[in-house]
Amino acid sequence: MSAALRLVGVERHYRQGDARLDILRGADFTLASGEAVALTAPSGAGKSTLLHVAGLLERPDGGDVLVEGASTIAMSDEGRTALRRDAIGFVYQFHHLLPEFSARENIMLPQMIRGLDKKEAGKRADELLSYLGLGPRGSHRPAELSGGEQQRVAIARAVANAPLVLLADEPTGNLDPRTAEHVFETLMTLVRATGLAAIIATHNFDLASRMDRRITLNDGKIVELA
Repeated sequence: MSAALRLVGVERHYRQGDARLDILRGADFTLASGEAVALTAPSGAGKSTLLHVAGLLERPDGGDVLVEGASTIAMSDEGRTALRRDAIGFVYQFHHLLPEFSARENIMLPQMIRGLDKKEAGKRADELLSYLGLGPRGSHRPAELSGGEQQRVAIARAVANAPLVLLADEPTGNLDPRTAEHVFETLMTLVRATGLAAIIATHNFDLASRMDRRITLNDGKIVELA
């Protein structure tokens, strides 16, 4: 399998007054296409920072992030934004759907921003809604959907542009166990069906155990778990 995402010697630190907080210290990691990796680590260990750097939302202070073999360290902000829009999808603990738009429109928007016309974007949105068992709910606004439905719409939005990589930060963290199971199965079905490469941060060790690999952060480095 080819490498969809690679982190090579990634460093990330922040300033807190006169002190420097080293969050990532030479982090190395390779994510293959079609692979789902669970990221489990205590709160404050740097999971969100790792996902932000991997997703090109933050620049590393050292090292490099490669997307399908392409180095991003010297890319302009415009180039990183374009690559992130086309190649990387994000799902967060809270769905972040736009409340004034329907579920269907929320899925159409990132496609139209990318340049797809309204008709094609609508067709793709309808296909995703149907695939995720939300066909009859497409015209509903987020406030009219359950928590699990909202999160499934957020997943559909994240994959609407057929990204190479999906980064999910506690995607089931706000859901009850039964709904969390449904959303997790939806996510894994999409990964398997599309060949997505996914990193899913979770505190749910049962869900983590059902992914291909498990990693954690230890002293700023990425460590494989048995």
